[in-house]
Amino acid sequence: MEEGRTFGSYVREKRLAAKVNLRKLAEILGIAPAYMSDIENDHRYPPEKEKIYLIAEALHLTQEETDYLFDLAAGNKKNSVSPDIADYIMAQDKSRVALRLARDSGAGEKEWEQIIRILEESKKN
Repeated sequence: MEEGRTFGSYVREKRLAAKVNLRKLAEILGIAPAYMSDIENDHRYPPEKEKIYLIAEALHLTQEETDYLFDLAAGNKKNSVSPDIADYIMAQDKSRVALRLARDSGAGEKEWEQIIRILEESKKN
């Protein structure tokens, strides 16, 4: 993630690029415009997962941009995991084992790149 980038600033940037005004986005999310403004100005935590999906849809974000938005949402809260993957991690016993093993063995970018390649190959088959 970019240093200094926040959930709110990213939403504002993408909202302006999509030419969606703040009131319209707030209406889509079912929240007050002032609340949406507080989110964009980082005066409030990012909303729950379902509303983040609504933001992504309303602003026509790509999958990569949506994933980044979720990562920024988690980054706003200490010791938090991206809301779009938290349920998956908790539902898969082996994912938690794998993550702890990676942590305890000091796995870095190189090791994760290998794991990603394996998963991408598995996805193709």
